[in-house]
Amino acid sequence: MTIQTISTTPYADQKPGTSGLRKRVTVYQQPNYVENYIQAIFDSLEGFAGQTLVMGGDGRFYNDVAIQKAIRIAAANGFGRVLVGRGGILSTPAASHVIRHYKAFGGLVLSASHNPGGPDGDFGIKYNISNGGPAPEKITDAVYARSKVIDSYKTTDTADIDLGRIGTQAVGDMTVEVIDPVTDYAALMETLFDFGAIRAMFASGFRMTFDAMNAVTGPYAHDILEDRLGAPKGTVINGTPSPDFGGGHPDPNLVYCKEMHDLLMTPEGPDFGAASDGDGDRNLIIGKNRFVTPSDSLALLAANAHLAPGYKAGIAGIARSMPTSAAADRVAEKLGIEMHETPTGWKFFGNLLDAGRVTICGEESAGTGSDHVREKDGLWAVLLWLNIIAARKQSVDEIVRAHWATYGRNYYTRHDYEEVDAAIAGKLVDDLRAQLPGLPGQILGDDLQVAYADDFTYHDPVDGSTSAKQGIRIGFTDGSRIVLRLSGTGTVGATLRLYLERYEAADGRHDLDTQSALEPLIELADQLAGIKQRTGRQEPSVIT
Repeated sequence: MTIQTISTTPYADQKPGTSGLRKRVTVYQQPNYVENYIQAIFDSLEGFAGQTLVMGGDGRFYNDVAIQKAIRIAAANGFGRVLVGRGGILSTPAASHVIRHYKAFGGLVLSASHNPGGPDGDFGIKYNISNGGPAPEKITDAVYARSKVIDSYKTTDTADIDLGRIGTQAVGDMTVEVIDPVTDYAALMETLFDFGAIRAMFASGFRMTFDAMNAVTGPYAHDILEDRLGAPKGTVINGTPSPDFGGGHPDPNLVYCKEMHDLLMTPEGPDFGAASDGDGDRNLIIGKNRFVTPSDSLALLAANAHLAPGYKAGIAGIARSMPTSAAADRVAEKLGIEMHETPTGWKFFGNLLDAGRVTICGEESAGTGSDHVREKDGLWAVLLWLNIIAARKQSVDEIVRAHWATYGRNYYTRHDYEEVDAAIAGKLVDDLRAQLPGLPGQILGDDLQVAYADDFTYHDPVDGSTSAKQGIRIGFTDGSRIVLRLSGTGTVGATLRLYLERYEAADGRHDLDTQSALEPLIELADQLAGIKQRTGRQEPSVIT
């Protein structure tokens, strides 16, 4: 093997977002774009000589090409071993587990999560640290700084390795071990959940459908749900990962999973429906005649986690992203445990999990997880739901209604305005931010008194770090909230996200249509921010 040092010129757009660097495939296909970014990552790290690096992704278009490049760069930079999923496949939560299980130095996760794939779709690269979680801002900031001045990268003159063959191969002095992507993850799940009880539930006639959306969770769901738990063959649909996700959009929400939702709303439908996204870290939960919002799902999972063997001793605390509804806060209060509100982005949960301050975390964007890994985990959420249903011997609808009767209901919705002109979106947010100091105490809309209005700043209780400008919050004295922020997961223009929440007490009405219940807040938000007039959009791109 010959180590080559290749001259290059920097790109100005390699600033990682909340989940790594996501761009169109055509951007990543530019000369040295992948090489520059991966070298910038390695240049920002210390002490990895001879260490193990994990690699894998969601199988989207360009995954195979980028992994071969990454393997050669890792070898040239002195890593001792690479663990890579067969075919380049590793779900994001599985990658996190493999990093932790094998005590790796870190890992490269090649994914753009729920974004569309294919030659005209998106691609992404994210670096995860040794705890299995996304790199903190001090590392991503260093990577970006390095990417702006990089003038060379290291690689080798070796041929591609065979990603389809389980076993060990060599790239110069570095060992490359191709592993089964499912085995270690499935073994972990068996330690957390009562597989016997879930298996018995399926044997008694319980029916479910799981839509893998032609994405990475297909192999995991086939192995765990059908092979280990005995769900009938055909329970998992769209279970073969595809470079373009079968031409679909691998985001598990009511727009892209409408057919499954409609099926669950019929008498003929199964008892339970679920889906996961491109890289396996998000989830959709639907019971017969009951869609469970991600915010409610977090609260319900936390309230019932003790029913699963892995959490029978109880949970230490709960953390949620700021835009997620306060439903979980009420659970934490009743259980007498810690509750933390963080910025959006799973990396902000890492310190809390590592310090043992929290056990279960969640984001309103369909991500939930626990301290078993350091990423959100779609299939984990599905299995915990199945464990709860098996233990309580109730339907999803019965479990949800009982929860609301105990804790009250947080009516909640998210309105996404996708691919908005970035300058318009930025000015809209800046102008709303300028209004905030004058809002507290005002009576707005339908007799709503503003309790607070701020741009959320997070103070990490573990390491003392501060993250400012994490989203605009306008809270009212009755517990209602309006939240507005720009998302960091898109690749074109800006995604403007509006979150609306209204609390109904335990003895109140819990059967209202969500959008109708929130209509006064929706109208008020538009009056304050001028979304329709300034973006030219009369309705959101997606409502969840």
